[in-house]
Amino acid sequence: MLVMRESMKIMKTIKIAPNDNVVVALHPIGKGEPIEAGGQVITAAEDIPQGHKMAVAPIKAGENIIKYGFSIGHATVDAAPGMWMHTHNVSTNLEGEMEYTYHPELRFPEPVEPERFQGYRRKDGRAAIRNEIWIIPTVGCVNDVAKKLAADNQDLVGGSIDGMYAFTHPFGCSQTGHDHAQTRKLLAALVRHPNAAAVLVVGLGCENLTHEQFLEELGDYDEDRVKFLTCQSVEDEFVTGRTLLEQCAAYAAQFQREPIPVSELVVGMKCGGSDGLSGITANPTVGRFSDMMAARGGSTVLTEVPEMFGAEGFLMNRCVNEEIFEKAVDMINGLKNYFISHNEVVYDNPSPGNRQGGITTLEDKSCGCVQKGGTAPIMDVIGYGDAVVTKGLNMLYGPGNDLVSATAMTAAGAHMVLFTTGRGTPFGAPAPTLKIATNSQLAQRKKNWIDFDAGPIADGEPIQDAAQRLLNLVIEVANGKKTRTEEQGYREISIFKDGVVL
Repeated sequence: MLVMRESMKIMKTIKIAPNDNVVVALHPIGKGEPIEAGGQVITAAEDIPQGHKMAVAPIKAGENIIKYGFSIGHATVDAAPGMWMHTHNVSTNLEGEMEYTYHPELRFPEPVEPERFQGYRRKDGRAAIRNEIWIIPTVGCVNDVAKKLAADNQDLVGGSIDGMYAFTHPFGCSQTGHDHAQTRKLLAALVRHPNAAAVLVVGLGCENLTHEQFLEELGDYDEDRVKFLTCQSVEDEFVTGRTLLEQCAAYAAQFQREPIPVSELVVGMKCGGSDGLSGITANPTVGRFSDMMAARGGSTVLTEVPEMFGAEGFLMNRCVNEEIFEKAVDMINGLKNYFISHNEVVYDNPSPGNRQGGITTLEDKSCGCVQKGGTAPIMDVIGYGDAVVTKGLNMLYGPGNDLVSATAMTAAGAHMVLFTTGRGTPFGAPAPTLKIATNSQLAQRKKNWIDFDAGPIADGEPIQDAAQRLLNLVIEVANGKKTRTEEQGYREISIFKDGVVL
């Protein structure tokens, strides 16, 4: 994990690891500007934007670019110290599946007595940070019915009921095999989410995802908590829906906030709209927070598997045992094979916004992305739609897409999602989504999106101090403080699909 300097001296660049042959511009650098970089003074050969890389040693064509102590690609031309190193002169080294060998390097954090937050205790013993009513369609045909039910029945929200929300999607019919099973599994996992005090499941009546299939997927459930509406089977779905939502509200109203230890929190960790500072400010702060949660007996979730490609060295040897290591290998190579089976290259990333922000290759992006995982051991690897059952850091199978992966973390039981961003993004998952800016300019410009500013780290704030600030804010959100996305009413889901649509 990245170790940031602990002084408050403002620097223009940072050399992340001793053997790096590039530094990252913490602030814009002008052509001809002398820069102290990596213990030497180098004159910038050209303008270097914030978050971008500058060579600090001669680099031959074909030689690896080293950042975070790892190769993030190779130079395509000879480069002199002071040159800007980016997509015009750097290319990826990534290929397909790889073989990995387990050499465990485990650092268990010292246990810490967990703080308490004011949350809700469910009848099955689980903790929650919100007391909401969720409306979940089993098929896209009833999306507008679900939205209208949520809009027309907001008068039921009040007292200890924090909100009522509908989560629409286009699936539940015209899907086959794995996709059909995956949709069913994901929706059932959302129905079980503890932040949903009560749930109304809305179906049409003729879809592939039948009521009987959904009941089988859901398993045992509290009939007072989960209600079902099949629109084709009633005369007026809004009248019947109102009655069922009144029952949901009566059930949800019985829950009140009470003290719960932080050790019962599950927190998802995500990045999107990343920039060159993501792996230097916000992501390491989240990583330190993840270690702090592990020390308190809590749980964190890391996904975006394609954005681990090229940075597996940060993760694989931290698996708590060889069984978990093999599960991690299968997860990494499984996603690579997903790309290859669709005749796609595994390195078709980063996005245009990522590149503009200073991320050059997928290895570059991945090395910054995995900083969110901190240094604690990886305790489990879970599948898409599966629930977190092991305390500590968990890895979750899923793609990098923001909506898909944030939905998957919610389905895994994440009470909230920490979302770091250098470019900015407004979307919210079903769970409270806390946005963390990598740079202070974004935090100031998009105050209606951003909850937490990690930018001061670029000017010398110790990462440990920023992580403590973040932990304090997480506890506030668990206590009921709304995130910016919650204030805006931004909540949505997206389901991972692979196969045909009939």
